[in-house]
Amino acid sequence: MSSASAVRYARALFDVALKESDPSRVEQELSSIVTLVTGHAELRNALESPGVPPVAKKSVVEALVSRGQFTPSVGKLLVMLAERDRLTLLEPVLEAFRARLREQQRVLEAEVTTAIPLEPEQQAALQQRLGAATTRQVTLTTKVDPSLIGGVVARIGATVYDGSLATQLAKLKGRLAENR
Repeated sequence: MSSASAVRYARALFDVALKESDPSRVEQELSSIVTLVTGHAELRNALESPGVPPVAKKSVVEALVSRGQFTPSVGKLLVMLAERDRLTLLEPVLEAFRARLREQQRVLEAEVTTAIPLEPEQQAALQQRLGAATTRQVTLTTKVDPSLIGGVVARIGATVYDGSLATQLAKLKGRLAENR
């Protein structure tokens, strides 16, 4: 339920941001408020605790909005979430908003796993190859997993490109077992 609600809030905010301001700026503002809330345990507890009445949460959020330099749409969203006691949706709203922004900008997010850390030029080359293969701009998130032995595993959405040595060895082992 909360995931669907977060997507609805993000979609509405994105539509308003397209008309009234810059969606990238809205994303930065949402990110900064999420960072602020998650970085301060007392603030997070106050805003997300069911024991704190929504009226009190609303006054805290209104104070944050008045001190911050938020676009009107972000300020209204924050106050509305506080009024409805839905501030626990802040992070999911941010993630859903980012997904809409990437979609609008035609940017794909790729998660790349390698056996050893990639050098910056290797990362750039891989990013360029994945962009050419998908005909979209690609941003990379890298991980290291020594169990791959060598090669690369790239995950873009639900699609996985597995060029790891571990997978190739497992396939070879399977073929050799079949030929016995």
